[in-house]
Amino acid sequence: MARDVGSTESPKKTVKAPKLGGTGTVTLDEVVFGAEVKPHLVHEAVRAEQNAGRAGTVATKSRGLVSGGRAKPFRQKGTGRARQGTIRAPQFTGGGHTFAKVPRQFIQKVNKKAAKTALRSALASHASEGTLAVVDAATFAEPSTKQANALVETWGKQTPLVVIALHEEENLRKSFRNLQKVAIIGPSELEVSALVWARSLLVTEAALPLVQGKAQ
Repeated sequence: MARDVGSTESPKKTVKAPKLGGTGTVTLDEVVFGAEVKPHLVHEAVRAEQNAGRAGTVATKSRGLVSGGRAKPFRQKGTGRARQGTIRAPQFTGGGHTFAKVPRQFIQKVNKKAAKTALRSALASHASEGTLAVVDAATFAEPSTKQANALVETWGKQTPLVVIALHEEENLRKSFRNLQKVAIIGPSELEVSALVWARSLLVTEAALPLVQGKAQ
């Protein structure tokens, strides 16, 4: 049977997300928001992001770093006590630690391809579960926490809520920043751990192309 050698490219698929503060829906890129969810890569990315935030500066002194204890605390025999060589030993108060902690780095490498796949998986999970919506920042003519709270209550999704907005969308950012369990981040600050922490996700129309571009 002859195989079709023509173009095999299928038309670009899309998914929809509700538009809050208005009517209708917004078209989302299927490549990002319709991707296959891969939990193992999401887990790997979250671990790497959390480890990158660890300072790794903890340190304790070993017996070689503790001051004092150059001579034996008491003579070898005749005291009735166990023989001791120095008060810097771990069994003495103020002595060094047996396995002293030293500064270290917790950086965990994640391949770029795996990191993007994890980000797509986290975004696609919100899209498939219906916990993703889009909002037009222009609807906030001035900062209004009351308007932002009404928008969230009308949507009816659970918190914590992550709002992705541009830094210049100041009215919207100020409106949401006083709500409890709401985090506001920019597209460049988006991480997989924030998407996993969030029960619902709200993206502004201006920030949506940047989010999609970051995950492609």
